[in-house]
Amino acid sequence: MDASAKSRRASKRVTMMDVAKAAGCSQATVSVVLNNTKDIKISAELRARVVEAARSLGYGMGGIVRRAAMPELRGGCVGFIVDQISTTPEAVNAIEGARQESWEDEVTILVAQTQGRAEHEERALERLLRAGAQGIVYMSIFTRRVAPGPAFDNLPVPMVLLNCYTSDHRFPSVVPDEINGGRMATKAMIELGHRRIGMVTGESFMEAAQDRLIGYRRALKEAGLPYDDQLIAEGSWTPTSGYEATQKLLALQDRPTAIFCQNDKMAMGCFNAIRDAGLQVPQDISVIGYDDDELGRHLRPQLTTVDLPHRAMGAWAIRQLEEQSTGGTKPPAVHKVSCTLIERASAGALSIS
Repeated sequence: MDASAKSRRASKRVTMMDVAKAAGCSQATVSVVLNNTKDIKISAELRARVVEAARSLGYGMGGIVRRAAMPELRGGCVGFIVDQISTTPEAVNAIEGARQESWEDEVTILVAQTQGRAEHEERALERLLRAGAQGIVYMSIFTRRVAPGPAFDNLPVPMVLLNCYTSDHRFPSVVPDEINGGRMATKAMIELGHRRIGMVTGESFMEAAQDRLIGYRRALKEAGLPYDDQLIAEGSWTPTSGYEATQKLLALQDRPTAIFCQNDKMAMGCFNAIRDAGLQVPQDISVIGYDDDELGRHLRPQLTTVDLPHRAMGAWAIRQLEEQSTGGTKPPAVHKVSCTLIERASAGALSIS
């Protein structure tokens, strides 16, 4: 075989079929393993064989040669791999925070949206590395545990997880301190004199909803107030669900004097339900939201809320990539960034009649 033929073979893109051949299994099995499909049972031995074959062949890396040294970021580029960009402002805020942090170092931010699909993530990673990305930020639109595929193992550049984390903590991760955010919002109501504080939660399977509820309960406990299940109504992050959940809270014989909504969209529905009941915000019922969505500034009265620190998280991710690229100390497995209470006009002191 001549040199040019060898070169063409060496540069050939490794396919899933190549991995299947090396692992001695079907291409479908490789897909199931590498996409981390949970509802199909595959033996641990076969799973390990597929992962090892993919790693040894460099599957998902497009033949990129792995380097031991971490490149510096200055004057280079950073790749963002995001599951969703357009549905909420959080991804844009994180990217903007990263841009602001790296602007003086002339770092270019490259962004790829993947819809959370493993094959899209691998393709995005390959193309970002080919484009010269000297660091990767892997971001989820909602806080959760993730399992990046084998293509993300042994990268030639540092990687940071933003708004997500892995169970083995092999990558530095940054998430919002949701427990303290929920505690902060509830404590603000308590300090205004409220003792019956309702909560409209997001979908209960989501970590943000769980942690904000933990913070709510913690604030009640610290104030010596009892927790009452009747004061908790589940929504689904939408204005309609906030409206319906608030109706349930208002129907209680001893209704709340304040309501903490776990996001601003549900708070908007909460406002409408309160007004449709012939009541006023905050004279009759105070309301606090969460996220600091722009719509909160357009509600009347303007919405008191908790700011999600995605800009700060994006900036932290860039700093962490710089630390890793220069051999700096690794941070704690999961770094939590504090949320901020944004005080406006929808939360007022409890009026004693």
